Amino acid sequence: MEPAARKLKPATGQARLPLFLRAAWGQDTPRAPIWVMRQAGRYLPEYREIKSKASFWEMCRTPELAAEITLQPIRRFGLDAAIIFNDIMTPLPPMGVEIEFSPGPVIQKPLRSLKEIEALTVPSQAEIAPFLEAAIKLARHELEPTGTPLIGFGGAPLTLATYLVQGSGSKDFEHFRVFLRTEPKAAHLLLEKLTELSIRYLKAQIEAGAQAVQLFDSWAGLHDQRTYREFALPYNRRVFEALSGLETTSPNGLSEAPRIYLAVGSSHLYPVIQELPCEVFSLDWRMELGQIRSFFPGRTLQGNLDPTVLLASLPVITEEAERVLQGGLGGPHIFNLGHGILRETPPEHLAHLIRVVRAFDRQQANQR
Repeated sequence: MEPAARKLKPATGQARLPLFLRAAWGQDTPRAPIWVMRQAGRYLPEYREIKSKASFWEMCRTPELAAEITLQPIRRFGLDAAIIFNDIMTPLPPMGVEIEFSPGPVIQKPLRSLKEIEALTVPSQAEIAPFLEAAIKLARHELEPTGTPLIGFGGAPLTLATYLVQGSGSKDFEHFRVFLRTEPKAAHLLLEKLTELSIRYLKAQIEAGAQAVQLFDSWAGLHDQRTYREFALPYNRRVFEALSGLETTSPNGLSEAPRIYLAVGSSHLYPVIQELPCEVFSLDWRMELGQIRSFFPGRTLQGNLDPTVLLASLPVITEEAERVLQGGLGGPHIFNLGHGILRETPPEHLAHLIRVVRAFDRQQANQR
């Protein structure tokens, strides 16, 4: 297995990279770059205007709409990175899976048997989401003048499997958790297929112009270490290893795409998660960053403000943001929320958060 984290090729030159990419590659930057998960979405009035005229799948599958939504928070806030607008469920319909959103994803026919899983096809890279590749190219074209990097993303195999077996969102995901124990052969076959799907899906995004990729493992925290080690770790590792060294175009030529991993509610899994070969670990709000850093030596930490803080007053936002920034000292840090921004968030509260983060001098704070 390759080293846990790679260093940027000297020929690429970190000094010429945008702040977000420098931090992702392990540089202890003068200030923390900031972007937020679900920043292209429902809390913005300009997004709701588009949503009033198009369904969710129409927005995802229409390159011009997906690119426009991606750019909305960059125009409004000038964040340090954009993330392409789409959904982790996007690569599943080409496998033969019917999905509706009401409002979350609903699988019309959940997979509960080996026969059903054997019938799943793994589409070629070109067949998975050509509309997403087109949206990435459109967004990159618009972002080039500002130098703002674009992040691609996908769902981790275990999280995709969770939806496919359970059928929809759930408090306990009892069908899936039982399935892992009673149908391990079927579970591993499903994870094998989803791993290959994820590799092809993320490769396509990098080749289209995504300058970093994030793997969302939204439901990894449901499981104990033994279960995660059997049903998540080897598949996530294969995804990340397949993306190692992949290059995308940048204003300065070719550069590699750093790999980011997010597992929500997973602090009990950090001793296992640290084995993954990726550059950045995105963390929820359940532990202080200073406590977490010892699990991930030499890696970049991303996070980890509780999203509900953005519903509080501006002084509270300032206090809580500065606490996270202080916790992020002692190593590379990308400021983000611990999960997606809530739809009730006032846009002016996010604008205030961005000002607080940008005013925090990490070099000066480290000298105190």
